[in-house]
Amino acid sequence: MRIVPRWVLLSSGCAPLALIAGWTVGGALEGPGYDPVSDTISVLGAYGTPGYWAMTGAFLVLGGCHLLTAWGLRTASAAGRVALGGGGVAAFMVVMLPAPASGGSLRHGTAVVIGFTLLAVWPVLAARGAVAAAPWALRPAPALAATAAMTVGGAWFLFEMQRHGAAGAAERVVTFAQSVWPFVVVASGPHGPVSEPLSREDQPAMRP
Repeated sequence: MRIVPRWVLLSSGCAPLALIAGWTVGGALEGPGYDPVSDTISVLGAYGTPGYWAMTGAFLVLGGCHLLTAWGLRTASAAGRVALGGGGVAAFMVVMLPAPASGGSLRHGTAVVIGFTLLAVWPVLAARGAVAAAPWALRPAPALAATAAMTVGGAWFLFEMQRHGAAGAAERVVTFAQSVWPFVVVASGPHGPVSEPLSREDQPAMRP
C-alpha cells in the first residue's frame, strides 16, 4: 500500500487555516465598511486596499500548500494530483492578477474560475475506484459527493452574485470546502515517514 508522508498532513492542514486567517485579518483591516456576508474575498485582495497584503499572503500560502499536498499525496491518482496542483497555481494567478479596487476584471475572474474548476473536479479525478484498499475519501462515492457539493456551492455563489445577495458568505463556504478537502483525503489514508512497497492491487498489471 502506498504511504503518504506525514508532512502532507501539515501542508494540507495549513491550507484552510491560511485562508481563514487571510479573510479574518483582511476584513479587520478593511474596517466596518467591509461586509463579509455580501462582499467577496477578492475585495480584500484588491490592490491598494488595507487588507491587500493579508489576503495576498493567504493566497500565496494556500497555493503553496496545494502544490506540496499534490506532490506528496501518493495515494491519489495522477489526474487528481495534477488538478490539485493546478488549483495551487491558480491561487498564484489570483495574486498576480488582483481584482481592481472598483469594478470587475476579466483576467482576475478567469483565474478565479480556473482555480474553482480545478479544485472542484480534483476529488473525483483523484478517486481510485479499482483499488479495493483505497482510503475512504478516495473511493468513488465520497469523491463524487465532494465534487457535487463544491459544484452546488459554486452555483450558489453565482446566484448570490447575480442578485447582489450573500455572495461573500457563499464564497467563503465553497472556498473553505475546497481548501479543507485535501486534508480530509490525507487524513483518511495511511501516512508515515517512508513509502512501503506497493500492494498487489496497487501494482500495474504485468503482461505475459
